[in-house]
Amino acid sequence: MKVCPIDKSLKIFGQRYALHILRNMILLKQNRFNQFLHSIEGINTKTLSIRLHELEEYGLIYRKVIPGKPKHTEYSLTDKGKDVERILSEVASFSTRHEPKVIFVDKKPRNNMKALFGGSGRLSEVYDY
Repeated sequence: MKVCPIDKSLKIFGQRYALHILRNMILLKQNRFNQFLHSIEGINTKTLSIRLHELEEYGLIYRKVIPGKPKHTEYSLTDKGKDVERILSEVASFSTRHEPKVIFVDKKPRNNMKALFGGSGRLSEVYDY
């Protein structure tokens, strides 16, 4: 039986808050549990723990325990996880074209990717969170 690649991706990214965590890692440079907990509306500690574990299992993030007093855990994107920025850019582009009333003050759609994301096309260089 063949597996649809979209189904496989939705299994990962369709989990509630998974893309929020990755978005915050990419855009806000967040890398600690409490940063995610306090910046993602509606998430609780149990769900956050589960999502971080799943993202690590999928190879999108890496978990590192930092020794010291007190010791703490930091998360970083793997190369595979860094590829998610392109996906988020496309999702943001879709919203800016088709939902401008909620995105922009002037309520006008944006169709040009370069105008939207600048010359680099990097989402993290455009949005101010």
